[in-house]
Amino acid sequence: MRLNVLGPIEVIGSAATCRVRGFKLAKVTGLLALRANHFVSMETISEELWSGSPPRNEATTIRTHVYNLRRVLSSSHTGPSSGVTLHTRPMGYQLSIPDELLDVSRFDRLANEGRALFDAGRYAESADRLRAALAVWRGNALEGISVGPVLSGHLAHLGEKRARILELRIEADMRSGRHRDLVPELYELVATDPLNEWLQAQLMEVLHRSGRRGEALRSFHDARRCLDEQLGIEPSDDLHQTYLQILSSGYQR
Repeated sequence: MRLNVLGPIEVIGSAATCRVRGFKLAKVTGLLALRANHFVSMETISEELWSGSPPRNEATTIRTHVYNLRRVLSSSHTGPSSGVTLHTRPMGYQLSIPDELLDVSRFDRLANEGRALFDAGRYAESADRLRAALAVWRGNALEGISVGPVLSGHLAHLGEKRARILELRIEADMRSGRHRDLVPELYELVATDPLNEWLQAQLMEVLHRSGRRGEALRSFHDARRCLDEQLGIEPSDDLHQTYLQILSSGYQR
């Protein structure tokens, strides 16, 4: 059995693949999964579900959601134990699951391996490993769920980790000489996040290193106009320096 939360929550087993249905059940599942192998208190679950204003029967309601989660987990596999266990603890619960069965743990493992390869100067291998890490994601984490105050912090943390791994993968590809391959992807990323000056600088660099100096310079002016129109600011010193280096052909291809 596998539990996936980097996208819509799903439980994949030998007997069936189940999407976790129900707004609050999905939040309980997401919280226990993102804190897998650690104790989660009833108080924390209550805060996520009701943001400090729980109903009078909060304990019963939480127990019902946990019972329903156990049913989902048990119905997704047949035969011997899957290795996934939902423990009842004093004043809380703990979802025990091997790392290889949880997509968040697989992402972390591949990301750490890719980072180690990058630090060792093995850039092509690093890029491939980091690409595999990013491929674990099937969309936004806990997609389709309106999260509460506890999960919102977890999702912000996961989003930052994903963004940093994407940046490292782009840098590894660049150091591997894959400049032309990066151009379409960086155009798409910049269109999605035009205020990200790091992405803008990488687009300028790969365009220049691909022999498209004019496009690289034009992309700087596009970025400058966007920053001015949306934020009323000038490009950062780093982005401006990238522009000046390209303008004077300071980069070696």
